[in-house]
This record gives sequence, structure tokens and C-alpha cells, in this order.
Amino acid sequence: QVVESGGGLVQAGGSLRLSCVGSGGTFTGYSAGWFRQASGKEREWVAAVHYGGFRTDYIESVKGRFIISRDNAKNTIYLQMNNLQPEDTAVYYCQRVPWDVHRALGPWGPGTQVTVSS
Repeated sequence: QVVESGGGLVQAGGSLRLSCVGSGGTFTGYSAGWFRQASGKEREWVAAVHYGGFRTDYIESVKGRFIISRDNAKNTIYLQMNNLQPEDTAVYYCQRVPWDVHRALGPWGPGTQVTVSS
């Protein structure tokens, strides 16, 4: 299971740091990813981090603004989001993923809502 937190309401240009805690060794030995789903749209992959933490990948629209990281000792994945824009408004989810395939390998958690006002 995973539980996401850290969302909220911010103005455009602001920052948020999301956290995702996995239970039962959810992320042990796996890459991890963040996804988001805006109202009325399909869920999309946003970012991924390799198990060792030394490789990351991002959707083009967040490159240079978002940073994904992980603390394997805490079984936690982070997403630092800077210079947030209204189009980043969505519910954000995390899950373990294959490194080179943008799909979740487990059930979705509750997600955390990020709302960016203009």
C-alpha cells in the first residue's frame, strides 16, 4: 500500500513537496513513479526514479521544475514541485514502476490534491 501526502492550494509560481510512503516494502528493489490525474482527464505519468536513486526521468512539461527523489531507508518517494502552474492542478499518485515503462505495478493509493491558482 502507498499513502501520498503534501498536496495543497498554492499560487502560481509556488512550491510544494509531496511524499509517498510505502508499506510492506512496496518500493524495495523497484523504481518508483509519480502520476497525476486532472479533472476530466486520464491519469498521466509525471516522473520516475530508479531504485538506486541515481537515475530520474520526467514528462517534458515538468522538466526543470519538478525533482523526484527517494529515501529507501524510509520506503518513501518525494516529489519537489517548483514554479507550479495552473496546469499542474491534479490529484497526484505514486506507485512502483518498471524503469522503462510508465505504468504502475500496484494498486493506487488515495492520492493527494494539488491545486494551483492563477
